[in-house]
Amino acid sequence: MASRSAAEFAELYRRDGLAGGHVIMLGPGNEEAALSALRAYPGGLQVGGGVTAANAATYLAAGASHVIVTSYVFRDGQVDQERLQRLVRAVGKKRLVLDLSCRKRGDDYYVVTDRWQKWTDVAVDAAGMAALAASCDEFLVHGVDVEGMKLGIDEELVRRLGEHSPIPVTYAGGARSIADLELVRGAGGAAVDVTVGSALDCFGGALPYDEVVEWHNAQKSLVMG
Repeated sequence: MASRSAAEFAELYRRDGLAGGHVIMLGPGNEEAALSALRAYPGGLQVGGGVTAANAATYLAAGASHVIVTSYVFRDGQVDQERLQRLVRAVGKKRLVLDLSCRKRGDDYYVVTDRWQKWTDVAVDAAGMAALAASCDEFLVHGVDVEGMKLGIDEELVRRLGEHSPIPVTYAGGARSIADLELVRGAGGAAVDVTVGSALDCFGGALPYDEVVEWHNAQKSLVMG
């Protein structure tokens, strides 16, 4: 259980130069907390949870760098192109992140929706990623089979993302140590970023936040060097 408010976390990320963090509104009644985080770190955070074409621009105006959209763009196991294009018209491709929850079936990975229970026809392959990438700036991909379990990452999924995504992609799911972060960097061919949530000590986990910041800064130095 986190002891800080959303705004306090945002100020922490701003202090440490961590741009692109995710503010997710899980359920009703927490919009004001999300907005307070955006005000604390304008331009530094992405926001998701109940985002639609009708309200997306509001969050950008409040300070979000991007809006993150999930189930709104999927219906009956397929991409709802009308809704997706409505979002693009509302905020622009460059401000949109598609959140894809991916699960393995047979030898392939597919996007799943409705609390990970409904399979879609969107595969994690070159064609599937390219089709979605035409309408967004980034992907946020959850490894459903390891999400929230702190059992390590889904290395095969990360590898496929590195091979097939034509745009920036951030992987989420199972990261519990610096070694796991290194594994994502290696498996993704340095093309896949990683986000850490419940495993951090500031959220009740065992992985020290300060160590992750230090690792992140070292990666930036490698890229710049």
